[in-house]
Amino acid sequence: MESQSAEVEAVKAANQRFYDAFGALDIGQMEEICDTSGDSLCVHPGWEPLIGWDNIRASWAGIFDNTMLMHFNIRYVNVAVHGDAAWVTCVEHISSVLQGRASNFGVLATNIFVRTPQGWKLSAHHASPSM
Repeated sequence: MESQSAEVEAVKAANQRFYDAFGALDIGQMEEICDTSGDSLCVHPGWEPLIGWDNIRASWAGIFDNTMLMHFNIRYVNVAVHGDAAWVTCVEHISSVLQGRASNFGVLATNIFVRTPQGWKLSAHHASPSM
């Protein structure tokens, strides 16, 4: 078993891979970091919850197809690891060009990871607009 600090660093790295895939608008990279089971969950800001990888994948594909630029500055990262589950809370500062419109906004996010034989996988992403 890894030390607690090594596990926290491994989860931070998995979290960064999620944001790298998101920023690259790359569905293949997203699929590599995500739990692709029927148990996975995603709540985009202002959306209804999406359950199961097929629904989640379709949402990411739709976002990526309509986005020209997505840049993240992730702040206030807090990581907790308990056994085979871990969660990251953070603030996403996002600059984007979506359907030709540029915007900057903040999002509060919780990312839940599960330990798999392939490493930590994102099982749930819940993002809400910050005030």
